[in-house]
Amino acid sequence: MEITDIKIRKIITEGRLKAVVSVTLENQLAVHDIKVVKGDDRLFVAMPSRKDEGGVFRDIVHPISPSARRFFEDEILEAYERHIALAEAEETSSAS
Repeated sequence: MEITDIKIRKIITEGRLKAVVSVTLENQLAVHDIKVVKGDDRLFVAMPSRKDEGGVFRDIVHPISPSARRFFEDEILEAYERHIALAEAEETSSAS
């Protein structure tokens, strides 16, 4: 499976939620509302979820295996970090 596009839809500066991301797979399937979250020790990726009748959040889409989860998380976090670095570089160059 190939991730053909990652779009950082929204950056959040306050709180634990840091970004909302969309991923396109093989130019054929888009997954929206993936979240980049600041955990206690590191950033992690939370898949789109919905609250069920009991008030429990359930993933709508999720990787099946640990290796697939690592693949998605690594790709998404790398795109997020590139986006943040680019934004900081642009901010620095415009402040000069």
